[in-house]
Amino acid sequence: MKNQDNGSKLYLFSIVLVAVLGGLLFGYDTAVISGAEKGLQAFFLGATDFVYSDTIHGITSSSALLGCIIGSALSGWFAGSLGRKKTLVIAGVFFFLSALGSYYPEFMFYEYGKPTFSLLIAFNIYRIIGGIGVGLASAICPMYIAEVAPSNLRGTLVSWNQFAIIFGQLVVYFVNFLILGEHTQPIINKMGEALYEVSASSDPWTITTGWRYMFGSEAFVAGIFTILVCLVPESPRYLALIGKDVKALAILTRINGTAKAREILDQIKSTVDVKSERLFSFGVMVIFVGVMLSVFQQAVGINAVLYYAPRIFESMNMGNPMVQTVIMGIVNIAFTLVAVFTVEKLGRKPLLIWGSIGMAIGALGVALSNVVEVHPLMPVVSIMVYSASFMFSWGPICWVLIAEIFPNTIRSQAVAIAVAFQWIFNFIVSSTFVPMYNMSLPGMGDKFGHCFAYALYGIICVLAAWFVARLVPETKGKTLEDMTALWRNRSKK
Repeated sequence: MKNQDNGSKLYLFSIVLVAVLGGLLFGYDTAVISGAEKGLQAFFLGATDFVYSDTIHGITSSSALLGCIIGSALSGWFAGSLGRKKTLVIAGVFFFLSALGSYYPEFMFYEYGKPTFSLLIAFNIYRIIGGIGVGLASAICPMYIAEVAPSNLRGTLVSWNQFAIIFGQLVVYFVNFLILGEHTQPIINKMGEALYEVSASSDPWTITTGWRYMFGSEAFVAGIFTILVCLVPESPRYLALIGKDVKALAILTRINGTAKAREILDQIKSTVDVKSERLFSFGVMVIFVGVMLSVFQQAVGINAVLYYAPRIFESMNMGNPMVQTVIMGIVNIAFTLVAVFTVEKLGRKPLLIWGSIGMAIGALGVALSNVVEVHPLMPVVSIMVYSASFMFSWGPICWVLIAEIFPNTIRSQAVAIAVAFQWIFNFIVSSTFVPMYNMSLPGMGDKFGHCFAYALYGIICVLAAWFVARLVPETKGKTLEDMTALWRNRSKK
């Protein structure tokens, strides 16, 4: 049969498509806050038992990231003990529960529509539950795709996961835009240092209802993902790791064909003879490189832009900020496709280096716009250049490298550590952006903070380019088992 001789690309693409739905949920969940945070802030500003300060709002807007840290840190244990497939099912359930809970945090315990400190805690717990789902999916989805994909397609297929993340962000930007409709975001006036008041002329619908619909809309996608992931096979490399060679061979055969499947299984078995290898069996450098890839992906500041895009565009006075946020989402999609279609031709390192340079130019352009008088279009274009450069480089390629750079026997543990660091720095960047962005100096006002934030991100982008050029190995065309040999040889030097 042709399927047995050559494998089935349709089968491969169908299971990868299900896996990348996890990436779409990842993007949807992390970006939904961008449209909902103003309405959410206005809702809790109405509380009478506590003061909803700037700091509390920053923590609430970023609370899902705490769950991401927990989920990614636990992903190694889940992936190693339960397998990749069951872990994704658990992630889907967490997504679903979080969406419903964030929509209706009063469920069973609180009076509907009455903001209190206890309700704020309940809301943040639901967001953290969703974050755990994101943390699990962010680590396991690219790992699963890398473990089922042939080496010549691995970079492209893992890059589709990043495309799904960005597509999920674009979808939620658009969904938020449609939900908002003819309604307007609340008008929030600053009354003093970190104290705010909702203007009486604000649209009450966005304060009481709009943000609920935005969070609740995720439940539909989460339900579909949870059902579909039950239908995909387990990762053949995980099956080989736990001794289920017959099942592993059957899946590899459907993907690669009979002869190639046997060859791949033999390679896998040659690297998993010692299942209990310690994390640092291949030296410290492999863990350091993986962790620093994650750190730089977040330290360049991209998620501060994605999470607070409407506020940033609003400060630039260039029209409807929600429309500009949607436009940025479309640009992000287009440039993610650049990575998808070039990663196997150009390699991982060139894309990362050129992306870092492009991000530095964009970030420093925004910083410069706050120091000298320029046309308002310049900071908007600079933001787009910065974001687009990330989307063809650090966005997808970091996930590709994290999924494929680690040896088989330590992959689940090492990926968990690397992704946990990614979410830790995501939280640090996201929670510090607003205070840093709002810093002021006499004579400059808050333009000082705008300049400082983007100048800092630009400098980090330059450091990221240097790091990749000096320390990151090229993985284009190499099998996952080749990476085991590469790091074992480096550890002996």
